[in-house]
Amino acid sequence: MLNWSDLTQDWASSYARAKARFPNLRDRDMAFVKKDRKRFEAYLAERHHLTVNEAHEEVEDFLFTESLNRELLRR
Repeated sequence: MLNWSDLTQDWASSYARAKARFPNLRDRDMAFVKKDRKRFEAYLAERHHLTVNEAHEEVEDFLFTESLNRELLRR
């Protein structure tokens, strides 16, 4: 499965898909929050009215989905 570091290495394309899934993300905040997964999860929770645990689960699901997407693109 993809990890946070893998995801942020190609942040431009990953962010476009993250923004589609989490529409309340603000472009201007991403340089600050993308560097640290826990910070991103807290930000996600705040912007989408989730608990931190719910945001963590959402990020886990997003990483899994991104893993599948990258695997399909390799084929």
